[in-house]
Amino acid sequence: MLIAIAAHFVVAMLLPLAARALGRWVFAAGAVVPAVTLVLALTRLGGALDGTLPAETLAWAPGVGLELTLRMDALAMLMIILVSGVGALVLAYYAAYAKPGDVTSGRNAVLLVVFAGSMLGLVLADDIFSLYIFWELTTVCSFLLVGGDGASKKARRSALQALLVTSLGGLAMLLGLILLATAAGTSRISEILAAAPSGTVVNVAVVLVLIGAFTKSAQVPFHPWLPAAMVAPTPVSAYLHAAAMVKAGVYLVARFAPGFSELPAWWVPLVVLGLWTMVLGGFRALREHDLKTLLAFGTVSQLGFLMVLVGTGGYVAAIAGATMVLAHGLFKSSLFLTVGLIDKRAGTRDIRELSGLGRRWPWLTATVTLAVASMAGVPPLLGFVGKEAALEAFADGSVRGVLVLAGIVIGSMLTVAYSLRFLLGAFGSRPGAEPTPLTAPGAGLVAPLALPALAGLVLAFATGLVEPLAAGYARAYPDTGYHLALWHGVSLPLLLSIVVFAGGYLIHRGAAFVPRISGWVPEPMHAQRGYRGVVATLDGFAHGVTARLQAGSLPTYIGVILVTMVLVPGAGLFAGLAWPGELRLWDSWLQLPLAVLALVAAATVVLARRRLTAVLLTGVVGYGIGALFLVDGGSDLALAQFLVESLTLVVFVFVLRRFPPHFVHGKPPVARRRWVKAGVASAGGIFVAVMAVVFSGSRSGLPEASTGYIAGAEENAGATNVVNAIIVDFRAFDTVGEISVLAVAATGAASLILAAHRARRRPIPEASADEAEHRDGATEVDR
Repeated sequence: MLIAIAAHFVVAMLLPLAARALGRWVFAAGAVVPAVTLVLALTRLGGALDGTLPAETLAWAPGVGLELTLRMDALAMLMIILVSGVGALVLAYYAAYAKPGDVTSGRNAVLLVVFAGSMLGLVLADDIFSLYIFWELTTVCSFLLVGGDGASKKARRSALQALLVTSLGGLAMLLGLILLATAAGTSRISEILAAAPSGTVVNVAVVLVLIGAFTKSAQVPFHPWLPAAMVAPTPVSAYLHAAAMVKAGVYLVARFAPGFSELPAWWVPLVVLGLWTMVLGGFRALREHDLKTLLAFGTVSQLGFLMVLVGTGGYVAAIAGATMVLAHGLFKSSLFLTVGLIDKRAGTRDIRELSGLGRRWPWLTATVTLAVASMAGVPPLLGFVGKEAALEAFADGSVRGVLVLAGIVIGSMLTVAYSLRFLLGAFGSRPGAEPTPLTAPGAGLVAPLALPALAGLVLAFATGLVEPLAAGYARAYPDTGYHLALWHGVSLPLLLSIVVFAGGYLIHRGAAFVPRISGWVPEPMHAQRGYRGVVATLDGFAHGVTARLQAGSLPTYIGVILVTMVLVPGAGLFAGLAWPGELRLWDSWLQLPLAVLALVAAATVVLARRRLTAVLLTGVVGYGIGALFLVDGGSDLALAQFLVESLTLVVFVFVLRRFPPHFVHGKPPVARRRWVKAGVASAGGIFVAVMAVVFSGSRSGLPEASTGYIAGAEENAGATNVVNAIIVDFRAFDTVGEISVLAVAATGAASLILAAHRARRRPIPEASADEAEHRDGATEVDR
């Protein structure tokens, strides 16, 4: 598993070189990696289904317990079939879809292969941190693929919306996962689910996890980013926005549902928002004329359906959810690729301009009809098998079951309606319209879309191939003995399916009336308007904060840092403050006069008006601290302090020779501002002093790092003084970095001084009297 993930990233690094020689066929080269991954995964199918495959672990920060842990089970195998199988088909399709000489081929091939590797890592990850890393990698790949080369304003806007929505949801998910790991005492997902914690913190955590899933899988109210992302090339939409990335949220819910499906904080949002998304997406699809946007809203609708199935818990619902995840990935990828073929050969995706495609492409139409029928849940296709299981899962007569069942029936009616709209709009003939001019589709475009459509037909008759995967995932729930089949006899699900078909046909026939109401939502409830409002508010808030805090004033910046330091960590630290048991004012009488000297010098610095006086008094503070080190027995540390203070004083004196002698000319600062600065400085100083006393007095022994330094000083560095060993050997890079920073700062100061000196000595060119007068006035002001 580790090798398979690494192979994706290694091949992605080589593809830019291959793109120069292969051109658009670089996509075919990229398809090899997910194809081989799928074959290798299927060879381990038995172990994945019975749960005997061992986890693979790679420790990447063992000192703090961080490691990459991968585990393959039935749910992961199901997702690998989509991620790697559909990924290989899409990349092969892209090789025929891309234009010869397209300069973006190498870039898009790299991003798609990186995305495939990231999705593979996401579905295999068994620890929360690895899951989050791969989660965000898919977000970044989606942003880059949707945005393209950035030339289109619409593409940039859509990519940014997808990035903002999904990344903010990812941050909420990360916080929820950390809370779950803290409550369970482990970061392993399998261990969290094996002994799921409970309590108020867990309720908050699962809601945060759901926010991440809702944003990734385009649930209400976060759904507008998905239709907007249709500006991406059609193969990208077929892979990311139909088969893979949008399934990440569904996968997350499916992964954690066995441990938390009984919590109201879990299943109530899933049921409410899932059904709302299913119905709203279906309505919106009925008013779209662009085939790709129609499929996008259909995807939103079906993602809501999947959320309800995998999130509510129960054996039959889990089987139905797993089956529908597979069926949806197959038929929706086929349909998106079909739209790409139509757009490429007909030059349009608008159903108001298409006519006669079915007669010109009969074999393609028959193949696409299989995918559309599976989407609508028509027998004998895999979509029908999954939908029958879904109806059976909630036909238990409970109040929750009845409400969910009603929502699924309504949403399924809408699915049938927009399925008919897609099929007839794309391949039907419009009365009085001339057939759309077409060029023949090549095998490279037809084969990749035909395979998943035909797979939906074959797997419906061979449910024995699908059921082990679905039942392997559903094993987390009590077994009710349900089995997938095309025929379960005359039952309530069958009767409801007939109602769904009839209702969907009637909705489609009412096309003249439905579009007028299908998109009606009160203006304040428009999700896209809400997104724009939130972004505008954040933007305005950021401008306001920046205008007040980034004022070009060093005291302001330092004051903000000090206030933040006191308020944010200070509140938590003081809440659990435990004073040391024994505190002494001093250990040696010499400490008292040295401390008084340092305090008096520090207080006098504030009152100093001349720069040189302030620097000398600051040096007195430093020398006083060095003397305290000497009294406490740290002679080497005191020597280093004296040397640094002496060097600093020399540098400051040389630099200040070029500055005005006084800090302020004219009237002194307003008294109120001086008191504010004094208050902030005092608060920061007191906070640091108190924390230093508390932390140093609370230690019962040497820290682990100090013990290691002492033990290794003489052996590894040949030093009997551990301070010297730390500065020169153990933390040598830090010391070099500090020296480099000082050198850069000194160089910059010297450059400014020399530049100012040369500017004053530069001869003034001849000019008119008016120009000379103006220049002299400006120079006087500057001085």
